[in-house]
Amino acid sequence: MASGDIKVKELDKRASGQAFEVILADPSPDMKGDFPLSPQKKKDWSLEEIQKKLEAAEERRKSHEAEVLKHLAEKREHEKEVLQKALEENNNFSKMAEEKLNQKMEASKENRTALMAAMSEKFKEKDKKLEEVRKNKENKEAEI
Repeated sequence: MASGDIKVKELDKRASGQAFEVILADPSPDMKGDFPLSPQKKKDWSLEEIQKKLEAAEERRKSHEAEVLKHLAEKREHEKEVLQKALEENNNFSKMAEEKLNQKMEASKENRTALMAAMSEKFKEKDKKLEEVRKNKENKEAEI
């Protein structure tokens, strides 16, 4: 735009400042704007160029598909590893629990055996004491 296309009109003066009205002239029909009004003409593509673009697009699609499949395979592998680890931990836990239970049962069995042996010994001593008392009683009766 040229400087002749702009008009400045002073409206009024105030204590707070001045006010202006800026008037832009209508653009002349012979002036060209920054952007063309009609779109650029499309290039005529040859069959070979179209074929190359299609092949490149197909290659990109295949590459993307391979990348997605690779990612899915890695994810499945990770899931398998996690499941395997969980199974191992579960088996280890089961084995440890079984071992602890067996140890407790063995300790209980040993304690019971020791208790039974102690009771048997105690009963043998009582039987001896009773036998002694009977003999003493018989001896006393025989003396009388």
